[in-house]
Amino acid sequence: MNVLKAFLLAFLLLAGSSLSAQAADRIVVVEVAGAITPVVADFISHEINAANEMADALVVIRMDTPGGLDTSMRQIIKVIQDSTVPVATFVAPSGSRAASAGTFITIASHIAAMAPGTNIGAAHPVTLIGGGGEGKEAKTLEKKVVNDAAAYMRSLAEARGRNAHWAELSVRESVSISAEEAKNLAVIDLVAANLDALVLALDGREVTVKSGPVVLKTEGLSIVHREMSPREKVLDVISNPNIAYILMMIGFVGLYFELSNPGLILPGVIGGISLILALYAMQTLPINYAGLLLIILGGILLIAEINIMSYGLLSVGGVISILLGSLMLVESDDPAMQISRSILIPTLVFSVAVAVGAIYLAGQSSRRRPVSGAEGLIGEHGVAKTALKPEGTVLVHGELWTAEGDGPIEAGEGVVVRSIEGLKIRVARENRHPV
Repeated sequence: MNVLKAFLLAFLLLAGSSLSAQAADRIVVVEVAGAITPVVADFISHEINAANEMADALVVIRMDTPGGLDTSMRQIIKVIQDSTVPVATFVAPSGSRAASAGTFITIASHIAAMAPGTNIGAAHPVTLIGGGGEGKEAKTLEKKVVNDAAAYMRSLAEARGRNAHWAELSVRESVSISAEEAKNLAVIDLVAANLDALVLALDGREVTVKSGPVVLKTEGLSIVHREMSPREKVLDVISNPNIAYILMMIGFVGLYFELSNPGLILPGVIGGISLILALYAMQTLPINYAGLLLIILGGILLIAEINIMSYGLLSVGGVISILLGSLMLVESDDPAMQISRSILIPTLVFSVAVAVGAIYLAGQSSRRRPVSGAEGLIGEHGVAKTALKPEGTVLVHGELWTAEGDGPIEAGEGVVVRSIEGLKIRVARENRHPV
């Protein structure tokens, strides 16, 4: 029995050392293209933590980003700082950029590299608090945010031995430079044409991680590419401000149809799902809640127009409210966090047109004389099957009805339905010859 236990223990130790050796022979490449959102931050954090657990040789964040949220950026930087596996940020391929939040992440990485034809910088922070303003308080708040971001950027650059002066200027003055300029100014460590060139250039380089100095041995290592899972990709797409706005408008239009026409079911289901997804996305965006409330108020006014005779005033107020709310909804100077006008205007026009069209059709329908049911009989013509003195039987719409005339009516005379009283109708003599 003891021999068996010893054998199993030896097997597990050998298996563990084999897995560790295999992991140490890997370079993990994390692909990031787009804004730095909470979903992207979770994805990068998970991959870096997994690389630490597997004792991988190197993590490369191949990045092309216009910027993103400050909270997501700081989450990624904290994970990089806590990593015992070296993390290299590689701004690639050619034509890519590391703007705003991407600049912070690049400067914070153990190794900063860029491909030719890329650029870095424009890291001026943006206000993520709704309301904005040009007053003294707003300027004071902006100054505090800029000073905090500049100090943070300088500390990151100094910790990695990079050009702290330029790093601070990228925050305070939004300066941006090319890959070659970044290398000459000691903002980054090297320029590499592609991933293979980067791996070769890093072989033998010494970097300092949380656990101390590490000499990279990258030659001959296998490269493993990591991309977002389908679930993460869906959540990342939803977090896009343009998609979030479209979902929100679909949600309001769907709920509008359901509330104005109870029992349709499908519009309510689609609207509810879309609105929940939009609210999920909005927790990741710099939302101006005054704008959101204006959109909600606009929807309420449009619904009220159906039931309240306002001669169009509620509809006009609703459209104006939705328009102003849409323009105010996302407040950010960062293009990555803004709603594109090419998306906002068509979506807004379509949503308002659908709502106003529904109001028009509902108004037309309410003014139209019923053509079915009991109410649809009023004004219809029929024939007296028996004499009405004053009661008898008449034929209307192919159906026999008990009827009461407003005077004596002979069998075969034409009649007109005047009213309905339960299962009996009241009729009057029609001015036509007997049949």
